[in-house]
Amino acid sequence: MKLVNIDYIPGEEIVEALGIVKGAVVQSKNIGRDFLAGMKTIVGGEITSYTDMLNIARGIATKRMVEEAKNLGADAIINIRYGSSTVMSGAAEIMAYGTAVKLKK
Repeated sequence: MKLVNIDYIPGEEIVEALGIVKGAVVQSKNIGRDFLAGMKTIVGGEITSYTDMLNIARGIATKRMVEEAKNLGADAIINIRYGSSTVMSGAAEIMAYGTAVKLKK
């Protein structure tokens, strides 16, 4: 499955747009990580535990998007985008979405 965040795939011809596909996950913070992150805000710098958590969540959302595209018979997903929002205190939704397409064989 080819994944790109542009509206075409270099060297390929898109023959059909199958529709929008998406994948989402709601990820919550770990209380131990939350405590350590709070301490980090005092001294500054990257909160790597949250960076890691969001990277894992993006991976899950991408996998779910790809599964949806495969179910449609897609060869690729174009115009991939990611979004996030706070669902509740301590939890964030990560969404991956794009357009599933068939490529000329």
